[in-house]
Amino acid sequence: MFQLSPNLIEEAAKELYIRALKALPPDIKSGFQALSERETNGTAKGILSTMIRNISVAEETDNLLCQDTGIPIYNVWIGRDVVFDGAAIKSAIRKGCERATREYPLRSSVVHPITRKNEHTSCGLEVPVIHFDFVDTPEYVRLEMVPKGSGSENNSYLRMAIPAEGLAAVKTFVIDSVIASGGKTCPPTIVGVGVGGTSDLCVALAKKAATRALGSVCADAEGAALERELTNAVNHLGIGPQGLGGDGTAFAVHVEMAATHITMNPVAVNMQCHSARRASAEFSADGIHYGY
Repeated sequence: MFQLSPNLIEEAAKELYIRALKALPPDIKSGFQALSERETNGTAKGILSTMIRNISVAEETDNLLCQDTGIPIYNVWIGRDVVFDGAAIKSAIRKGCERATREYPLRSSVVHPITRKNEHTSCGLEVPVIHFDFVDTPEYVRLEMVPKGSGSENNSYLRMAIPAEGLAAVKTFVIDSVIASGGKTCPPTIVGVGVGGTSDLCVALAKKAATRALGSVCADAEGAALERELTNAVNHLGIGPQGLGGDGTAFAVHVEMAATHITMNPVAVNMQCHSARRASAEFSADGIHYGY
């Protein structure tokens, strides 16, 4: 049995928020390099070069990649034979998030939805967003932190299509959503697509897809085929980096799927901007091991 300590979770939640804001994961850096090598538009190539340089400067000077510290999202995976207090773990994550904001310090972007009051903790009603899931791996705990910026999050879409419209409706909705977003998402983006489930599950699937690592593939064969087709289509739209034209509108289109009702065909789109930030930690008896 592995005893999960709330104190360790609190420390990791704090550290992950700061890490995610300061260093891009290796797969995103490789994604930039791949887009730059394929880019045929001179202006777009220059923009990508500037973005790549900005990433390096942020790391060299130990600064944030972007001034938007986002809505803090924490994903928790817990394996078998782990002893934990769920309420204590949630409280620890919130404390870690608050500490990162006050002690680093970070600009808090979280406000009350009506009064717009900012507590300057990056926390508020139902924030940070915390998701729990359970896996079959023994004595395994993973904590992931995703700071979701408003530029990408504001461009989120849901359509409750009907089965008679077929797969064409899904494809059209995704393309139309990318066109409607234009440069507002700070492309190149990761376009997350949810297909199936209920309305809320579909949107959650799109968010999961948007924050997946580049190079990962949908576990469903039909979803994987849709990813390839939509990635190709999106990168023929000509929106390009920062919406100023070019080949590299998206690093990739990712798809996540769920079973749905016979009379429903929901599709959702959620995007991640070019600063596709995330950080993770795994816990064991040896302590905390940080990564992406």
